[in-house]
Order: sequence, then C-alpha cells, then structure tokens
Amino acid sequence: MAADRPTVTDRQVDEFERDGVLLLRSAFADWVDELRRGMEINFASPSWRERSVQPDDGSAAFFQDFCNWDKIPEYNRFVTESPAAAVAGRLMRSKTACLFHEHILVKEPGSSVVTPWHHDMPYYCVEGRMNCSLWIALDPVARDCAIEYVAGSHRWGHEFRPERFNGTSLTPGDTRERIPDIAANRADYDIRGWAMEPGDAVAFTYWTVHGAPANNSVNRRRAFSIRFVGEDAVYAEKGVHSPPFPDLGLEVGEPLAGDDFPLLWSA
Repeated sequence: MAADRPTVTDRQVDEFERDGVLLLRSAFADWVDELRRGMEINFASPSWRERSVQPDDGSAAFFQDFCNWDKIPEYNRFVTESPAAAVAGRLMRSKTACLFHEHILVKEPGSSVVTPWHHDMPYYCVEGRMNCSLWIALDPVARDCAIEYVAGSHRWGHEFRPERFNGTSLTPGDTRERIPDIAANRADYDIRGWAMEPGDAVAFTYWTVHGAPANNSVNRRRAFSIRFVGEDAVYAEKGVHSPPFPDLGLEVGEPLAGDDFPLLWSA
C-alpha cells in the first residue's frame, strides 16, 4: 500500500469540494521520467482496450489506452509507491482510496482531435459520491492546448449521455440528455484551464464537465490520468462502459473491490 506522504491542505480540500477541480503544481514532478518510460512501453505495445482516434484530415492521432498498471512496471511503481492515492483520499474526504483505473492520453503535435465536452461518471461501471481523477502532465502544455473544466458542474445534478468522439451514443438507444453546447456559450460558464509543466496535475471529480482542444503546439501532449474511488463506491450497470471490465463478476450495488481495484491508501 502506498505510504501516506504529504498530500494537500484543508483549503485545497475545500476548493476541490466547492469547484470539482483543483490545480496541483509540481505534485508529481519526481515521477515524470518514470511515467514517460512506462508510456513508451505502452505506446509500443497497446492493450486490447486501446482506443485511439485517427482524424479524417490525416493529422496526427490521439492515442489512448487503459488498465495497464499491473503489466507495466513503471506504472505499477507509480500506482503503489507515489502519493497519488493519498492525495485522492484526502480530496475525496474518504477513509480509503482504491484504484479504479489509469488512462493514457497522447495527443501528438498537430493533432486536430478535439476532446468533446463530457463528464466521466456516465461512462463508468461505478456509483458513489467519493471519486477523484488526477490528470498528470508529462510534457509542457500551453494554455491554448490545455484541458479545460467547468467549475461547479459536478453539482449540476445531471447525468449527460455518454458519447463517442463522433457524437454517437456510447450505448445504442440511450435517451439521456445531451450535454449543453459549452463551446458555443463559453461566457455562460466558469471555465478553468492552465498552462502546465511536467509533473503538474489537475484533480477533478467524475462529475466535473471537461474537454480539450486540438494540439496545435510543437510538443507531444502526454498525460497519465489515474482515477480513484472512495469508501462509498459500488458496482453499477449503465449499458456500454468505458473502459470495459468484462469479467468482474460483481453484482450491482456490491463494493468496488478486489484485485482489479486494489486498496492503496487508508486514513
């Protein structure tokens, strides 16, 4: 289990609870090289869950993969030895922090792929109030290429329809409300985003609406995103899940636990 090292202040915990998003400067600077090495292994040999997006205009792809923490030693060391779980546990105000999954995102220079506005909870096979993602930059990120978040959206009380990058429903026949057109009405929302350096991280909830522009910079935009759940997390069925966990054997409402979701921190 990861050691409980210095995490976050009470003020930051309050800010995370209020806004649903929090910038953590240099929180994982000591782990950047380790995660870069792991990502190159991952990039060279993707898993069956890999979901890359190849733009129709022929520009560079947007590589994504999931759930390789137990196969790539560099990822495993980060998951089990870094303060990430302790940070998430404190922010969630939970007595425990279990791993949900990690998510690798690589937008190559010149990639025209825009990550649509969405929130993550409708995609996931989990329910619970206590949850936290950490999006960790592994390259410099200019503000105009940065992932953006709608502060306070985790309190909207809506579960918007999960969609693919092409705008089709993840689950056929899903009649849930589509997300508002935030891009066309930016002034109506409290949109947060930051230029970031390698090792900076953004913490956000599974309910926080977010999206990201194309990568018009000369830098790769590599990110290691790790997701945690707290003590109230239970298994849920929502149609098609992303990422998929086909062989869990859990009943709806059972705690999200076991080898796939290891306990990494406790208060």
